[in-house]
Amino acid sequence: MNQLFQKLGFLPNELKLYTTAFSHSSYVHEHKLKADYERLEFLGDKVLDLVISDYLYNNFDKKEGDMTKLRASYVCENACSRYAQDLNFSEYIKVGHGEEIDGGRYKKVILADIFESFCGAMYLDLGYEVAKEKILSIIVPYIEDPTITFFSDYKSAIQEFVQTDGKTVTYEVVGEDGPAHNKKFEVVLKVDGIIFGKGMGANKKEAEQEAAKEALEKLAV
Repeated sequence: MNQLFQKLGFLPNELKLYTTAFSHSSYVHEHKLKADYERLEFLGDKVLDLVISDYLYNNFDKKEGDMTKLRASYVCENACSRYAQDLNFSEYIKVGHGEEIDGGRYKKVILADIFESFCGAMYLDLGYEVAKEKILSIIVPYIEDPTITFFSDYKSAIQEFVQTDGKTVTYEVVGEDGPAHNKKFEVVLKVDGIIFGKGMGANKKEAEQEAAKEALEKLAV
């Protein structure tokens, strides 16, 4: 993990925080440890929201709704997993044996969660101002690069697209597959009862977004 600290330009005061931040529940359970990353993820999620909200407020002259959408695109699962991937988080994540076999350290949802827990660890270890500086050093280059987009709120987009016609959008789970720790959900999106999109995901929310993305592509033609 020293390589990560060097890349971001800081030395941790409390290394244990970062060890916890990178420990998945499967690893903690298997090794009978006290804490996994989930509490730090809860905290880091809010820290990340505040840091990006503050940055957007001070650097973009946009309305509240537009800033909300912009913020969502840089704190969503797609974005956080990309930050984690580019920082080589997979090298540091600790997962249990079963999760390791299942490729857990490379899963988008785990990478995203651990990026948030890492933000929480920096906040507790370094204080808000330094954590803010480090978080922005990671994320701002993505914001400034016009070729990179993490837009993922296709559900809101499809809702806006059809609401002018007074149509109704509904989602329906049509399939579940896989073991409890690695389920896959299949969802269909219907507009006034007609299927316009199908999506698969590790959870219902992700599957709905994929279905909305497909539907938006069809309707926008």
